[in-house]
Amino acid sequence: MEFTVNLTDAKSRVIIEKGCYTHLKDYFDFDGKVMIITDDNIPYSIKEKVLFQFENAVLVQVEHGEIAKSFENYKMLLEKLLELDFSRKDLIIALGGGVIGDLSGFVASTYKRGCRFISIPTTTLSQIDSSIGGKVAINLNGIKNCVGSFYHPEIVFVDVETLRTLEKRHFYNGLVEAVKAGCIKDKSLFEIFENHADELDVDSIYLEQIIIKSLFIKKEVVEQDEKEKNIRKILNYGHTIGHAIESTYNLNEYYHGECVANGMLYIQDNEQIKNSLMNIFKKMEIPIINNLDTEKSINFIKNDKKASGNKIDIIKVDEIGKSYIENIEIDHFKKYIGRKL
Repeated sequence: MEFTVNLTDAKSRVIIEKGCYTHLKDYFDFDGKVMIITDDNIPYSIKEKVLFQFENAVLVQVEHGEIAKSFENYKMLLEKLLELDFSRKDLIIALGGGVIGDLSGFVASTYKRGCRFISIPTTTLSQIDSSIGGKVAINLNGIKNCVGSFYHPEIVFVDVETLRTLEKRHFYNGLVEAVKAGCIKDKSLFEIFENHADELDVDSIYLEQIIIKSLFIKKEVVEQDEKEKNIRKILNYGHTIGHAIESTYNLNEYYHGECVANGMLYIQDNEQIKNSLMNIFKKMEIPIINNLDTEKSINFIKNDKKASGNKIDIIKVDEIGKSYIENIEIDHFKKYIGRKL
């Protein structure tokens, strides 16, 4: 299937089809220079199938994980583009998960004030969430996504076949973003996880349904509020504490989705919803992180991009499928962070 995310100054085509990454030129005509940005976790068979579809292409590989979103890699990629004499009309392809999408998109958004950009997400996290919406960024001094912009890919190719090489932990990590989407906007999506969380894999009859439902939720929200001035903030459910957990553990001990899952648990006041989430996350083998350092977490939250002065917007869910924004003082987070899960 195919749909379009329609924005004020841009459009993103989203193509969801098994095998689509192996015949990209059936969807767009391009004969210029191509830089494929990827990481050392992506199997060479996938890289090869993308690389050999273009006559004038170069593949640049960085290390996997949040460490890749560094100023050093950002500078290296810009210098490589200059060295190869890329123009604004040439193309950057992000081939990988959310980290590669963030890094590649930020490079594309800033090189000569913006060059062409396409995304081939290869993880559940990126296929379900981060590949659309236009948020691109790198990290700074241990603060996640501290330097970034909004820049939308022309096309996103969602191909579940690329998920086959994911280890189980990575697979479930990305599905947390779909659980989040169900919580904030779609009870029927949440119920898939309530009833089938321990049955999910690449061949599950529910996987494509989960991806499509999640992407349509994000499409609807982003089209209403591209720059996150209001309603788009609901997509951050679980993320404020989640990002603090990531930073506390130096962006490498726990995966993003795992931290968001814990963030959802910490912020949840409704015990019934909290118990349902806990049951889902246990089935998905998500680690439960207790005994957070309150002061350390608060310091990271103060540097969160959603913070303004001593206040920050948080997302609350009192009923599955419905969410709202609440503005609180940052110090009030202590009551959430001090909870035992």
